[in-house]
Amino acid sequence: MRTLVTGAAGFIGSRLCHRLVAEGHDVVGFDDLSEGRLDNLSDSPEVAFVEADLRDDQAVAGAAADCDVIFHQAAKRSVPRSLVEPLLYTDVNVGGTMNVFEAARASGARVVYASSSSVYGDQETLPLHEGMLPAPKSPYAASKLANEAFAVAYHRSLGLPSVGLRYFNVYGPRQDPKSEYAAVVPRFITACLTGARPVIHGDGEQSRDFAFVDDVVEANFLASRAPDAALGAVFNVGGGGKPTSVNGLLAIVAELTGATPDPIHEPAREGDMRATQSDLTRVKAALGLEPSVDIREGLRRTVEWFSLWAATDVSQETA
Repeated sequence: MRTLVTGAAGFIGSRLCHRLVAEGHDVVGFDDLSEGRLDNLSDSPEVAFVEADLRDDQAVAGAAADCDVIFHQAAKRSVPRSLVEPLLYTDVNVGGTMNVFEAARASGARVVYASSSSVYGDQETLPLHEGMLPAPKSPYAASKLANEAFAVAYHRSLGLPSVGLRYFNVYGPRQDPKSEYAAVVPRFITACLTGARPVIHGDGEQSRDFAFVDDVVEANFLASRAPDAALGAVFNVGGGGKPTSVNGLLAIVAELTGATPDPIHEPAREGDMRATQSDLTRVKAALGLEPSVDIREGLRRTVEWFSLWAATDVSQETA
């Protein structure tokens, strides 16, 4: 199978590339390296890498030529940053995704694309299921919901085969801790490993459904070979367990690292959801997804990776 992975040098995309290569598939990797790092693909030298912008329709079309499946992971991801640069998020996330859909039409490829649990916004009940009316609270969330709408329209009117995956809070090895908009797991782990004070926004009782990256990669594989009945649909991809509060997350990380953190409390962030919990009924029935890594085991693996990464990073800086 010939595949294209957009966002290939990023956190999820690089893990997806690694598994595709390991299973013997031909992989084209596409990334503008604005957020991803080529180092993430160092264990997958077989990937034919294309450095280009998702907004370049000709570059996207060229990379997608003769592909059977396009795994569309590329996007501007941060909710806080989307409040500052909403036009950029619309341009990249919506315009770029349209280029992917058009390239897929030309090549006859199936598209498996990343959406987000942020499209739900704050709902009155949990868990969150695909039948709920979305209520996005940020430009980032709105851009993801727009992609879903276009995917449905392309499937119904133009026959484009697609499967959307609403990622909940994905975490795991390789997640970037250095970005200003880094996710909470890598920020907490690096703070506990270095003795820094972790930052908690709000009271810390906001809760999240955390999904380990390997389970997310598995969801992409299942979607790439899903039956026709799943095409044009979108599915939750979460951890499948009880949500974890931010305070609870820090407590687990502290235990795993042997740290005694003294967190800094800052105001709650605009655009953030209060709680997420995934209902996986539909994705289990349609794709056969069964998350295999719970939050404690996933954090253990992630802490282990970050401990090695921190040691390597320090040694490189002092060399």
